[in-house]
Amino acid sequence: QPKLDVIICNAGIMALPKLEQAFGIELQFFTNHIGHFLLVTGLLDHLAEGARIINVSSTAHRKAPAEGIRFDDLSGEKSYDPWTAYGQSKLANILFTKELARRLDGKAVVNAVHPGVIQTNLARSMNPAVRLAFAIANPLFLKSTQEGAATQCWAAVHPDAALLNGEYMADCAVAVPTSLARDKGLSERLWKESEAIVSRI
Repeated sequence: QPKLDVIICNAGIMALPKLEQAFGIELQFFTNHIGHFLLVTGLLDHLAEGARIINVSSTAHRKAPAEGIRFDDLSGEKSYDPWTAYGQSKLANILFTKELARRLDGKAVVNAVHPGVIQTNLARSMNPAVRLAFAIANPLFLKSTQEGAATQCWAAVHPDAALLNGEYMADCAVAVPTSLARDKGLSERLWKESEAIVSRI
């Protein structure tokens, strides 16, 4: 098969009002992080020279729990809050990005992006009142799908982005994530836990 030049991990769900699980793991964490981890690690042998991997994260990673990743409650059964769970999954995207960049050591470029708040159906799982607020705000405050795709496309193909690795980006530039997102110990532990989850499924 042809080698892969770019992988963009863009699948996601947001703020599920009630706890849902897959394979015993809270569904936002499973979909937004484990799904990407499984896909990317399974394709590493198929990367072209100079390939780029982009993980779509969010500024919502700032809503992650104080400890970053609740490794003792990845099921979500001890405590579930829609936005905290979403924030945890988006933090995991950045931690995965940084750890993968370290492990590949220049064999591919790996970056995470915040696309912005965009006019998509990502809010489909939220309660009707919040969806209505999004609909009202659409023309004034939300990015179009083209504007939302801009940073992902920039990270995927622009020559300047090829010089960046293990970064978090927003508005086609490097941005600064939280200190938790830059915690090497946390990213290493997340990698090990992710491998363990994948091995069980």
